Parts: sequence; structure tokens; C-alpha cells
Amino acid sequence: MPAAPLNILQLTFQGDGAGSTQSIFSLSDQLRRRGHRVVLGVRDESLLAKLGREAGIPVVPLDFTRLGPLAARLAEVIAAERVDVVNSHATKDRRALTWLRWRGRLRAGFVVTRRTMPLTSPLELFCIGHTADRTIAVSQAVSRALTARWHPGARLRVVPNGIDLARIDRAPSAAAMDFARRSIGDTHDRPVIAIVARRKDQDIAVRALAAVERPAMLVCVGVDEDAGLGEARATVPERHAVRFVPFVPEALAFYHLARIAALPSVIEGLSQALLEAMALGLPVVASRAGGNADLVTEQSGMLVDPRAPAAWAAAFTRLLSDDGLAARLGAAGRARVRAEFTLERTAERTEAVYREALTAIRID
Repeated sequence: MPAAPLNILQLTFQGDGAGSTQSIFSLSDQLRRRGHRVVLGVRDESLLAKLGREAGIPVVPLDFTRLGPLAARLAEVIAAERVDVVNSHATKDRRALTWLRWRGRLRAGFVVTRRTMPLTSPLELFCIGHTADRTIAVSQAVSRALTARWHPGARLRVVPNGIDLARIDRAPSAAAMDFARRSIGDTHDRPVIAIVARRKDQDIAVRALAAVERPAMLVCVGVDEDAGLGEARATVPERHAVRFVPFVPEALAFYHLARIAALPSVIEGLSQALLEAMALGLPVVASRAGGNADLVTEQSGMLVDPRAPAAWAAAFTRLLSDDGLAARLGAAGRARVRAEFTLERTAERTEAVYREALTAIRID
């Protein structure tokens, strides 16, 4: 007999211009396609709220400013929507849910998803980890880091992010491509290296250009130039060019103009940006840190010392000078992501964790 559909509340106080926003939206949409009812609990002005409404997913606007009122409002929403499982994706919401559970006011399944390498104090991790029925880590690296910081291992499950291949394979809109071309400007035949991410360690990649002989253009999408990036840009020789582009919803257009994708970051759980670049067949260079190693292998990309501009320069030089290597890595990465990191697989495994959480409540 098929398992009954679930009423699921996806909850996050974030939901703006980050890879997690796309991950949460894609997961929610796929769970809905599997027959479940999904509601998004988010800030009304967030990008995730906009994406949900456009897709016809119910949105409950929430004020995450103060813990007490948030917890009270969540109790009302969970009751009114007859929520079976609530999945928290960020700090403020998991604290509010933990408070509700301690007060005996949360009887729905309580699942926490950890999407980045944890910075939470071990004491808070221990408390929330023992309160939530299950915690999902998006990579083995996140799982190991959580366990090392006192999170109870028995309640941890690893479910890697998946990618919506239909979205990836859909050609970017003409407007998005036009914007990307105008933002980049005249490349003067310089190959484009694209970094699509909010502020991470882009300055390391910028400084690496000084040791790259072949002229190139580095395009950082999702950031404004700040003091640190300005200082890094000042070290770049004139043969190269650097562009900073604020967040845009259709950032995939920039990958269609790039030769290489890069991600200098030490906090990634399992990067949506890397998944997208690899699915499109771009060779990738990423920091050897966090969950990047769960995704990028020696056969499907290049991992380098996170803080060493010379290592980034060497990787850029190899890929810019060896078209065969770039093509092999790009093809291997594309095949790996499309076989092992599908959205359907992520949704199936996430649903299994939700049902585990419900079983855990009944046992307790």
C-alpha cells in the first residue's frame, strides 16, 4: 500500500540570493510533484517567496525578528496547515522550533537541514541535534563536521543536494543572455572564468590572475566590489580583466559564456553553483574544503589549496592551456552530476528521512 502524502512546511529565514534558495525551491517543487502538499514559511519579501508564488506553492509570510513571537506564529501555522513534517533550513527557524518542542507545542516531525559547514557552537548543536527528530547533512563533509561538534550521529542522515536538469537544460532567456553579455562587455578574445556565488573568497581568485600568463577575464557574479575585492583587483595585470556583477536571478546565462567555472570557498556544504556548472559541462576549479570534495573528484574537476593564489593560478593556467584536459574534466563532471545528483533522487531520500522522523516521534 503506497505511503500517504505528507503536509510539509519548508521553513527558512534566509531565502535570498544564494544557492540554498534554489535548492530549497527545487526540492519543494519536486516533493509536490511526488504528491505531497508543500508550504513555504519565509519572509514575504524574499526571493524564495517570489519563486514559490510563481510556481503555485503556498507561501506563509513570517516575521523572524523575535524568537518568541516567531515560535507562537509557527505553532499557529503548523496547526492551521495540519503540518506532518516541518523542515528547517536556517538558524532562526530551527531555534524557534526547538523552543516549541521543549514547550511541548511541536508534535509534527522536526527535521533540520544543514547546508553549509557548521559554525554553530557545540552546545547549541548538541541541544538542537537531540531535539530535532532527524538532521539532514547535504554532504559527508558536513556530517563529519557536525559530529565533531557534538551533534548526535544517530540522528544524522546524508542527503546530497540535487539539481533540476530541466531547468539547467532550458536555454536562458534572451534578456538574461543580453544582460550577461552587456555585463561582461568586450572580452577581446579573453576566455571567461566565472564565479557565481555571494561573497566568499573571490579575492583569492582575483589575486591569482597575476601569475596567469594567458590573458583572461574573471567575472564574479553575485557580488558588489568591496574594499577587499578592490585591493585584489589592484594587483591584476592589464592583460586581464575583472568584472563584478551584483546578484541576478538568471545567473546561469553567465555560465553559457564561460570557459571555466570556479568556486573559492571554504564553507560550502554541497554547492548549487558547482552542480550547475558541472551539469552544463564546464570544467571546475574549487577550494579543497568543505563539501567540494564530495562533488569534485580528480576525474571531474580540480581542487586546490583554498588560500593559495599560486595554486589557483596553476589550475587556471592548466585549463586555459590544455583544451583536451578541460574537455575531459567538463565531460566527466557533467556525467557525474547527471547520474548521481538528480533532484528526483534527493527528493526520494528526503522523503524517507521525513518518514523516519515521524516514526521516531511515535516511538518516543
